Amino acid sequence: MSVFQSAEQFYAVMQEVFDYVMEHPEHVDSFMHSNLVVRMTTTDPDAEIVLDGRQPPLGVFFGSRPGRANLEVNLAADLLHALWMGAESTHQAFFNGRIQTRGNLLKAMQLIEVFLAAERIYPTIARRYGLADVAEESG
Repeated sequence: MSVFQSAEQFYAVMQEVFDYVMEHPEHVDSFMHSNLVVRMTTTDPDAEIVLDGRQPPLGVFFGSRPGRANLEVNLAADLLHALWMGAESTHQAFFNGRIQTRGNLLKAMQLIEVFLAAERIYPTIARRYGLADVAEESG
């Protein structure tokens, strides 16, 4: 059983996560000076989030968008859930190929604070949507 029942549910959860992140400028400061565009694509459900750090405020777009990104990140939505719930290691997921990237990862280091902030708030939002225990039930 997948964590997210639909792309709409995934987007609703991610909207709350990134709204929180953007309310705390200290989390997006380094990314806002990066001049990067990052496209995160998930499977099951198929969804896309684009983070645009080319000019303030941080642009966060949900759904398919045209244009090129400096960094493309592809992973299963269930894996993103497990990473942000602290049930999986990001390091391990990269090295065993479950997170696939295209582009310059070194340039994307400015993205770390954004993702750490998302990881901190995600469990609270996941619980609100009844998703906190979904991965454990299906595992």
